[in-house]
Amino acid sequence: MNAVPPFIQEAALSFSLPLAALAAVLLDRWLGEVRRWHPLVGFGNLAAWMEARTNRRTVWAGVFAWSLIVLPGVVLLVYLQQMLPAPVTWLLEVLLLYFCLGARSLLEHASAIAAPLQAGDLLEARRRVGWIVSRETDALDADGVARAAVESVLENGNDAIFAALFWFAVAGAPGVVLYRLANTLDAMWGYRNERFNAFGRCAARVDDVLNWLPARLTALTYALLGHTRQALACWRQQAPSWDSPNAGPVMAAGAGSLGVACGGAAIYHGRVEVRPQLGWGSAPQAEDVRRACRLVMATLWVWLAALCVLAGLGEVWRA
Repeated sequence: MNAVPPFIQEAALSFSLPLAALAAVLLDRWLGEVRRWHPLVGFGNLAAWMEARTNRRTVWAGVFAWSLIVLPGVVLLVYLQQMLPAPVTWLLEVLLLYFCLGARSLLEHASAIAAPLQAGDLLEARRRVGWIVSRETDALDADGVARAAVESVLENGNDAIFAALFWFAVAGAPGVVLYRLANTLDAMWGYRNERFNAFGRCAARVDDVLNWLPARLTALTYALLGHTRQALACWRQQAPSWDSPNAGPVMAAGAGSLGVACGGAAIYHGRVEVRPQLGWGSAPQAEDVRRACRLVMATLWVWLAALCVLAGLGEVWRA
């Protein structure tokens, strides 16, 4: 039997990363989120256990706890990449990226909000949107539910999909695992309250750093796939006034691309917060929740195509 020609071996090596990304996305589309024994659920339990035992409400305690539960796993993956055969490493990368993605779960949650909202069942729509946002939803009107859902879809498109793909493209399995664990700790520890203000500062800052470039690439892609000039203007003018340095560009560009106005008043922990406007246009409706989902999915396919193009350019460059 003839050996595989060298140029085919080189091409397979060049396209292994985009093919792994595509395989993981298709697995997510097919299987969805793991219902039982999800590794991130186990990690969340470990994080809660660690916080209960190390939170001295100091910054250094947070740095210690963050390092202790994130870095050993990332270092282990770097070691395994060097030791395992290439096919096994590829399968491991596909599996880990699949665990770190949340595209189907995000779309299912959004659809479960849009359907009752469109049918006029405001109580069910409020209940469903409460599953994916941290604001209080009991008093939201239909516009408020749709606004919360659109904001969540746009922001979580970056957090649950595109930042994970970015770090997978940059550093493979160790990169995507580092990002996903850091993002999970930010969600658990990154609060500005008495308990977490100091302890969670490391988790919040690391997540800000890891999300900085992916968020802006996500915002740019959102803009290119809709009302581009309006989206870029909203990003430039509105994002700097938003509390989060990464959510602001993503939501401003996404809302501007869709032609809807987000932001405004929201209730968090019993207190009304008047947030700056993001986007431009009328208040979102049920159909805009579905449009936000379509924008996220279009962005996903653009990113996968871009990974293939970059792999091809790399192969041409080496030739």
